[in-house]
Amino acid sequence: DAESDLALLERLLNSRNDTVNPCENFYKYACSRWEGKQSSRAREESLNVFDVLLEENLLILKRLLESSQFGVRGSAKEKAIQFYRSCMDTERIESQGAQPLKDLLNQVGGWHNTGVRETKDFNETLQILMSNYSTFPFFRVHVGPSPFDPKTNIIQIDHPEFDIPLESEFKEKNYLEVLRVYLSYLKKLGVLLGWTEDGPSDSFSLTLSFISNLQQFVTPLQKRRQRGMLFFRTTIRELQEKAPAIDWLACLNAVFYSMPMNLSQPIAVHDMDYLSNMSQLIEKWMRKGNKESSLSSLSCVSTSLFLQIPAERWRKCLTDTSSFFEAVLGKMFVQEIFPEQTKKFVGIHHLKPPSRVQLHLFLFLTYHLKTTSRQQNHLKGLSVKYGVNTFSNFSFHFASSWHVHPWSVHSYYSIRDHIVVFPAGMFRSPFFRMEFPSAVNFGAIGVFMAHEILHSFYGYVLPEGCPECNRSALQRSIDCLVEQYESYSLNINGTFTLLENTADTGGLAVAYQAYKNWLKNHKEEKDLPKIGLSHDQLFYLSFAHVMNASPDPEKLHSSLNTDPHSPLPLRVSGPVSNSQDFSKSFQCPRGSPMNPDIKCRIW
Repeated sequence: DAESDLALLERLLNSRNDTVNPCENFYKYACSRWEGKQSSRAREESLNVFDVLLEENLLILKRLLESSQFGVRGSAKEKAIQFYRSCMDTERIESQGAQPLKDLLNQVGGWHNTGVRETKDFNETLQILMSNYSTFPFFRVHVGPSPFDPKTNIIQIDHPEFDIPLESEFKEKNYLEVLRVYLSYLKKLGVLLGWTEDGPSDSFSLTLSFISNLQQFVTPLQKRRQRGMLFFRTTIRELQEKAPAIDWLACLNAVFYSMPMNLSQPIAVHDMDYLSNMSQLIEKWMRKGNKESSLSSLSCVSTSLFLQIPAERWRKCLTDTSSFFEAVLGKMFVQEIFPEQTKKFVGIHHLKPPSRVQLHLFLFLTYHLKTTSRQQNHLKGLSVKYGVNTFSNFSFHFASSWHVHPWSVHSYYSIRDHIVVFPAGMFRSPFFRMEFPSAVNFGAIGVFMAHEILHSFYGYVLPEGCPECNRSALQRSIDCLVEQYESYSLNINGTFTLLENTADTGGLAVAYQAYKNWLKNHKEEKDLPKIGLSHDQLFYLSFAHVMNASPDPEKLHSSLNTDPHSPLPLRVSGPVSNSQDFSKSFQCPRGSPMNPDIKCRIW
């Protein structure tokens, strides 16, 4: 149901603290009464609007999968629901005991002292994981637009997505606790597979050490960008020379079995230093006789397909279902939250959407409708039940060309693919509603859209990226932003966060101008009664509202070194203090914190 004017009014007013002067601290004025109580996960240490909305989206999917509406018999939707329900049938799963997991380990190398047959060839085990289970423990492989020629696709290789979080994301004490919990989890798996409670754990400790060493080889994106080494053009033959521990041709043939390849095949590598160091580490461990530990690290990753650190069962089952039915769930989700629009879906070229925002929604939906059709053909005649043996049956796993699910709430710009993605999950309150006053929509989703689009011009923020620009003026603007954010009391690295701070400041300015242009064409705007704000003020309040968060000082501290975005309060205060339009809207006196004498601007 559409959110009523009264509910929208209540939501905005409940977050606002009108005892605070908006010209002194606009974030505190707009957000200090928000506590994230709307979320059923209020027990989490830290919440923000993104967390709350994602939780709502997941609960929508949960309801859809638990409904009695199977759809067309034999359809992909029916099979997705059957898979989810079989995952929720813990009684049946428990009755099978550890045997399904042992069967899987038989195929991927086995664990020491578990009575499971051991496969001794490292590359053979790796190829099985990559081809049968779409699992990439040491590196990640995908096909995407070439960074050297966007009109053509190319095989791309990057570091993997590690199951264990990076140490830089935690304080030392807390990270050791994370490792302790993970080690305890691995020991429990060992007991399940035949070890005694007090059995040897050296193999698991070595596995954690191995993975930790790999993580240290990852070159941060910021550093690679500064070096101009985002991509490395090479061939399979050259990569084999630089990282010889991996049989690259055999591994890539295992993944792309329908595409003939040879050593001259061109590929793009994202982090060559990581791959070279990874290879040296594997060879070192092999020479020391730690072959078993290297294989164990492969096997540890493979078990995460089936067993995870305990969570609410429905969350695990939803995650596993989305891994294989993402397109199906995406279509179900979009049709649920936009029923009227999807009923009218006749093809993107025939649409006359009421707004540019809706155009992006239909672009996303088009992809998922097409993918669902492809997936339906693969699913015909396939019996779908949850279990370890299921995963090899689903080796066709349809990975989206985007890096977020349709129900996600984070938009992004991909430097690699040169695309801007706005997932359907963001097109809900508080980011967007067709029924909202346009000031609310432009202030929320509009700012984020402008932010991501501006990222596509990131090169122009750097003096060397814009030969026709006035370089000295551009450098002054960059220095201004760096100094501004480093002047805040949170120890912000103004250089590290420069691109995001630029997009935040520019996104707010562009979205506001877009809103004023919309008003010229439409002449009138919907009012919210009793809020006591002009439409322009409502635009800025809506912008701040979607940055609401319950602060967690420890999480904030760890994010300063890893997140290129500034903390949410500064993502509001920084851009509005650089906006002359904001100062006019709230009549902020010159020299006040939100209307400083010096304003930074690039776009």
